[in-house]
Amino acid sequence: MVRPATPADVEGARRVILDTFYRDFGYGYVPAWHQDVIDIENTYLHDPRHVMLVAVHDGEVVATTGIRSTGPAHPPHPRWLAERYPSGTTAQLVRVYVHPEHRRHGLARTLVDRACAFAAETPGYDSIYLHTNVNVEGAEAFWRSVAKEIFDARTTGEHGPGVGTVHFEIPLP
Repeated sequence: MVRPATPADVEGARRVILDTFYRDFGYGYVPAWHQDVIDIENTYLHDPRHVMLVAVHDGEVVATTGIRSTGPAHPPHPRWLAERYPSGTTAQLVRVYVHPEHRRHGLARTLVDRACAFAAETPGYDSIYLHTNVNVEGAEAFWRSVAKEIFDARTTGEHGPGVGTVHFEIPLP
């Protein structure tokens, strides 16, 4: 079942997200980048322009995604990118994570479709933006199937060695 998160889902969503940071990204929780994960309720559940969606299987959260009304931060991202996707009018798609046992069943695509529908139905959004770490297996192919590349930071090395950040846009439905 895919639905908006409730307070009862917060711990399960946090577990899926933190597991992804440590297992798939290999660098774990970074306070400067991941404050929303610590405060899921205030970030996603109490702001009408934000949403955290979860996929629940047998009562357990197995996948997440979110929409926040923030654009990419400069730094670490280029200034021109932050100007192109300003906070307030940009729906940033975040935390699209699926527990490994539940991958390859369409959950990510369903979550992204529902998150994009939320952005389209929420007044004030002009664009849907996301960035991803393409070093994670399957991430680059997935995002290229649903979004348009805006900037490949691997070509400039802006995020440091070994960080494969690529920025994408999804047209508002």
